[in-house]
Amino acid sequence: MVMNTTENTHIPVLVGEVLEALSGVREGLVADVTVGLGGHAEAVLDAHPGVTVLGLDRDPAALERASRRLARFGDRVELRQATFSTLWEALGGRRAAGLVADLGVSSLQLDDPSRGMSFRAPGPLDMRMGPDAPESAEELLRSLSTDALADVLYQYGEERASRPIARAIKKALDEGRLTTTRQLAECVYRVLGPPRFGRLDPATRTFQALRIAVNRELDELEALVRGLPEVLEDHGVAAVISFHSLEDRIVKHGLRALPSLEVRTRKPRSPTEEEARGNPRARSAKLRVAHRRPRGGGE
Repeated sequence: MVMNTTENTHIPVLVGEVLEALSGVREGLVADVTVGLGGHAEAVLDAHPGVTVLGLDRDPAALERASRRLARFGDRVELRQATFSTLWEALGGRRAAGLVADLGVSSLQLDDPSRGMSFRAPGPLDMRMGPDAPESAEELLRSLSTDALADVLYQYGEERASRPIARAIKKALDEGRLTTTRQLAECVYRVLGPPRFGRLDPATRTFQALRIAVNRELDELEALVRGLPEVLEDHGVAAVISFHSLEDRIVKHGLRALPSLEVRTRKPRSPTEEEARGNPRARSAKLRVAHRRPRGGGE
């Protein structure tokens, strides 16, 4: 998650805490599996001259931006398009001394109306983070029954009014009144009322749920966590930043369930008040860190 979408002013979240987690990684490969605009990768490369970075992202536009930002590091950087579930293939059999994952939607995507991620400006009902997503949000909405859509809104958005919102969305689709993100938000407002100053926009949970479903974000995150023991070298470090309770729950319980990992954060690290003031989107960020225990004879 970032403050804005220009390479020169992109500010990575919890960068000091991530560098602290990776302080023992002086050489070898660090996999930034959500390279985005390259903020965390740049900080790692600056802090550790002996490190190389494999930057991965499912979004070709993000990789293009990151390539410009990280060009000064030359062959210390390798960028590839990949998802979490294809991480091992992207590593090409290599193991990482460190891994950074900054989950969720980036400002590059959120602030571009053409991506259809936000209700703040009209855009298409897309929401795909990259070309690997099999269907757009509009295609997903048309394929789901009202009950199935309500389940998506409740499970992925924790939306208590999921059933009336699902009915309003399906009615608007059937009547040809739903082709943009603004119209989708209006479906929610008809059920929950309009936005109120100083409060969470009523459409937030619905948009989150649909974005997660379109991109299969939680399935991909589960694949990432399960794969950490394989992709990390002995004593390797994983630093994972989540932004909502569904992500954090998967990370928290997933790390604890793997005996080959030692969790180093009893409680997650959160942004300081100063960082949260400077970057409001960082407020909900939580960093969890785990180390790979040395492999025994049976591994």
